[in-house]
Amino acid sequence: MTARKSGFVVGAIAGAGVACAALAGVGMRMGTAAAEAPVARPSMTGAPTFAPPPGAPMSFADIFEKVSPAVVQINVTSKASPQGLRIPGLEGFDIVPRGQKGKPGQDGEDGDSPATPKQQSAGSGFFISADGYIVTNNHVVADADDIQVVMKDGRELKATLVGRDEGTDLAVVKVIDPKAKGADFPYVNFENQAKPRVGDWVITIGNPFGLGGTATAGIISAYGRDLGDNTSSFVNYIQIDAPINRGNSGGPSFDIYGRVIGVNSAIYSPSGGSVGIGFAIPADIAEATAKQLISGGKVVRGYIGVTIQDFSAESAEALGLKDVKGAIVAELVPGGPAAKAGLLPDDILTGVNGVTIANRSELTREVAKARPGESIKMSIIRDGKPRVIDVKSGTRPAENALGLNDDDQDQDGGAAPTPDKPVSQKVDALGLTLGPIDPASRQTYKIDSEIKGLLITGVKGDSDAGEKGLAKGDVLANINGAAVNSVVDVNNAVASAKKAGRNSVLVKVIRQNRPVFVPLKIAP
Repeated sequence: MTARKSGFVVGAIAGAGVACAALAGVGMRMGTAAAEAPVARPSMTGAPTFAPPPGAPMSFADIFEKVSPAVVQINVTSKASPQGLRIPGLEGFDIVPRGQKGKPGQDGEDGDSPATPKQQSAGSGFFISADGYIVTNNHVVADADDIQVVMKDGRELKATLVGRDEGTDLAVVKVIDPKAKGADFPYVNFENQAKPRVGDWVITIGNPFGLGGTATAGIISAYGRDLGDNTSSFVNYIQIDAPINRGNSGGPSFDIYGRVIGVNSAIYSPSGGSVGIGFAIPADIAEATAKQLISGGKVVRGYIGVTIQDFSAESAEALGLKDVKGAIVAELVPGGPAAKAGLLPDDILTGVNGVTIANRSELTREVAKARPGESIKMSIIRDGKPRVIDVKSGTRPAENALGLNDDDQDQDGGAAPTPDKPVSQKVDALGLTLGPIDPASRQTYKIDSEIKGLLITGVKGDSDAGEKGLAKGDVLANINGAAVNSVVDVNNAVASAKKAGRNSVLVKVIRQNRPVFVPLKIAP
């Protein structure tokens, strides 16, 4: 996850190694007495030592000892994205698909993904049950082909993905290794009731940068942080200053009693390293999400089908609605629940099921709580007058299916329009599926109007094209110097090469409006 804010980067912190503590410990309760100056004490060396202020723990060692066995490192093996590949001779040019948020080269007409090299990554997680369920971040395991869990005692156990949720960046995996059959895993619990105050201690345990078993401590810095990304519609983040770094993703933050208060997910940094500003998903959200993932493998959310914006104070003043807060309807999804219920553009949404909302994120969270088919009471203001409209909730599509981008990521179910797929044909000799470049494709993949050729709509996984990083959205401009405007042209060029005794062709591919030449083997 990456979002820009005031020159800083909010970045997901999965990486080289990770793990953070869980809970189930004991510790000294932080008192409420005012801080006092340190008290000098005599020491064995004769030099003065200083006692901590009243209420501060003397040490977190007891907590670490109790909770650390429940924390694991999660090692993930996945296919390397062509984003990280280089075409020989063009080492300075990234192979990145235009207009796509998924992995390059996937989702082709033939349903294949390119046979790219494997890559290793790591994240953190923690047991939440004795039978092996582990909570981590979605971005840690989203592309995993193989998941290995490393225990504190060094045991490596195979695990499988139970479910993941892009909306909160949470996932659940489960140990399935035969070596662990019948094992009673150490686990920790979420704290949803005794919520720490801003200024209370927070502790993490993890393996940043693969260092392993690293404990850090700090305080709760703030609640209710909005990171400006697609998860913020469902998560009011906790801000903490306990140092967390790349590799800490998916590990818990916990209080001085060893109870999980959050799951570390992101940092706020100008450089990518810790500057003392980290963000954790609150325990109540993490627990509720984990329960849904364990019970059904996915999270089901309510959906009304509207595009919304914050109703600002300036907007309220302009309409003579002083002190009114909420969200304003910009568009309705045709045939969606809101449209069917009679909601209209320009309606101001101020409450959901009796809960007052102040902005679009709060509206989205409240709507998401509804079960599909339930009636949602929407408090609105229309033409300056309040009223209530009942909307029958639908099922919110997956976040990637909504086509969220920087301009519409805070919509509640406002799906971005997707272009009709051009008619495509396979060219088995090159492992490609090709189609014409229509206006919708040009807009989707940002292809300049003067670029001619055929759009690559699919790449066969075990083809040379797949291995060399060709991807959906690329444009095949010519083969062996001859322009291609149809699949017939491609087949003719391949036939000519084979007739000449050659087993490969040189194709010119346009990506990000730049030409790239790639030699491709002709399949038998």
